[in-house]
Parts: sequence; C-alpha cells; structure tokens
Amino acid sequence: MAKVKKKYSFTNNRQIWRLIPTDSDKIIIEDRDITKKEVFFNCLDINTGETFFKSLQLQDKFWTGIETVYEDVIFFHKFLKPGLPIHSGIIAFDIKLKKIIWRTDDYNYLFIKDNKVYVYKSKFEGKEFFSLDHRTGEKLEELGNDAKSMNIFREEESDNRILEGYFFPKPVDFTSDNSSIDIINELKTSKTVTGEINYIQLSNMLFFNFHEVLPNGNFRNIIRIIEIGSKKVILEEILDKETELLIPESFFIFKRQVFLIKEKIKLIVYSF
Repeated sequence: MAKVKKKYSFTNNRQIWRLIPTDSDKIIIEDRDITKKEVFFNCLDINTGETFFKSLQLQDKFWTGIETVYEDVIFFHKFLKPGLPIHSGIIAFDIKLKKIIWRTDDYNYLFIKDNKVYVYKSKFEGKEFFSLDHRTGEKLEELGNDAKSMNIFREEESDNRILEGYFFPKPVDFTSDNSSIDIINELKTSKTVTGEINYIQLSNMLFFNFHEVLPNGNFRNIIRIIEIGSKKVILEEILDKETELLIPESFFIFKRQVFLIKEKIKLIVYSF
C-alpha cells in the first residue's frame, strides 16, 4: 500500500498569501497580517523545511509583492498606489546574501529569461522595452516599442518556466470516464458535498480536496489521498474546520511532496 509521511510544517500564525517553489529547491512563503497591514516573506529548504530567512520585510511593509524567483534572486515589486493592483518598480533580493542587490523605480517587470530581466517604461504613447542584467540591474538592450511581439515572447517564456515535478490541482470533469472520477462520485453520494472538487492523479494515487456542508450552512474543507486500485484512504486532513467561503486549490504537489495550507495560516508538507 502506498504511504505518505509528514516531513515538516511552518507557521507564523499569519495568513499565508502565496507559496512559490523555486528552481533551486526552495519555497518562498508570503504571509500577511491583515489587521496591521504588514506583509512578511520567508524562505525554506523545500525538502527539509530548514529556514533560510524568516519574517523579512521591505521598506514598504504592506504594498509589496513578488514578481518571480530566479537563480536564488527574488524580484519584488511595489504598487503604483496603495489599493491599486498596478505593479511599480523592481527590487532584487539575493537569497544567499540576504540583502537587496539592486533596485529601480525607472522600469517595471515583464519576465525573465537567460539571465536577462525584460522590463518596460510607460510612455504617453505606449511602452518602451529593455533588458537588464538580472544580477546588477545594468541596462543591456533597448528593444523598442513593439508591444505585440514582446507579449508573444513573454507568453512563450511563461510556458517554458513550469518547474519539473510541479503539479497543480484541476477541477473534476464528471463527464470523463476513469476510475478516479468514479471514486470521487462515490464520495459525492455518501456525503453532502458542494462546490468545485479539485484533484491530481499520479500513477496509482488520487489527491483531491472538497467541501462538506455543515449543519449551520458553512463548509469544511478536506483533502483526501486515496490509493486508486484498492480505494483505500491513505490520508485525510481537514484544511479548514469551518469556513463561510468555498476555498478551492488548497494544495499542490512538487517533487513527490504534497503542500497543504491548514486553517489559512499553517503549511504542512507530506512526502509520498
């Protein structure tokens, strides 16, 4: 029978906003104190849970986010104005050195490829595009103002940056004919289940989370791991004991590890 084993957990007792696995076997955790309006960033070894840094804050303690992580450099952005979802500027933070290595307010981030950060400047008549050295921020190329070509290039690169071994749950298609869907259908007939059910199937293992309706009309968010052949439950974990909202996509898999967010504030990692 297939087995899963708990490897580590992590919490700052703040709401986990994002989990970002990297190409260097690290995971970046963004968590936020909604009451105090502060954002914090943490970095762990993705396999062991060892902490590289914890509760990092930048100068702006709330209106800051992450564009991407590349070659152990986190590329942060600010926001053009508080409350507006328009990104502004670039702050490059070296994970190993634990310090900012360059920053700019002149350019905005587009994407990264082959050690070049592709950026743009907004002009009255459109945008001008450039590339910068990812370690220094030095301008390398002036790329003109052809936004259509740059967007095509950006989309192609986004497709190529999917990490090997990374799996994200997808909604169940109940019109599909396979044993996994049959197992999930059996669940729906035995429990009061509502909302979208998201799943991942890897060889003989089925990972899915669902929402059970509670007597008061709220929901319980549950993940279940099943061995498909035997239909045996390998693991069941309550992710949210009670919530007023349906919370899809509460887990993902990376390099044969399952990453769960429990009660919105705790990361739990299992290997299988």
